[in-house]
Amino acid sequence: MSAEAARAAEILNQLATPLRLRAFAELVRRGAEGASIAELAYTIDVPVQTAGETLARLVGAGLATGTGNGIYRASPGILRETAQALDREQPITVFLGDYPQLRGNFTHGRLTTMPPTLSERYALLGELLARFLALEGLHDEGEINRRLSAVTDDVAAVRRMLVETGWLERDQAGTTYGAGRPAPTPRPAAWSATSPRPSAVSRSSTPPAS
Repeated sequence: MSAEAARAAEILNQLATPLRLRAFAELVRRGAEGASIAELAYTIDVPVQTAGETLARLVGAGLATGTGNGIYRASPGILRETAQALDREQPITVFLGDYPQLRGNFTHGRLTTMPPTLSERYALLGELLARFLALEGLHDEGEINRRLSAVTDDVAAVRRMLVETGWLERDQAGTTYGAGRPAPTPRPAAWSATSPRPSAVSRSSTPPAS
């Protein structure tokens, strides 16, 4: 786990405690007005000492600002940063950078919607997932499902899409799978969906004219 992911996990762990979550939610509700320890204790119905300890934990995690008997305010922006940090840790993220057209189909590293079947994005999704799977050799259905479950809840639909788009092949029994064609290499930065596909044979392989 990266330091960034560990930090995100710690922040979420702080809010996993119901009392801290209630205190944080109350500070968010109050906005710039904030609350003192006594005001928060009264609102969430806990002893002043407990409210003070809870606020100290929130401040320590970066979820609030304040000190001593002063005013405490929530720092909700850190939750957005936490979500972005966790998104960067998702296994599909490194590939999504090459497919900006598909970012709207993913939420926090999970495929949440499928593009229309006849759209270009449908074919691009197959290409993206083929790169993600990076299959070598043959695999049973359980292994394919395990790999796909890292990015989708509907593994059956995604597996079927990969077969339909030719990126995945299965035997007649429908139990063994392999790559239908080689997964593409990363595109150059200037590549776009409207650019022509690069030829399998490079120009440099063409013999010079005599």
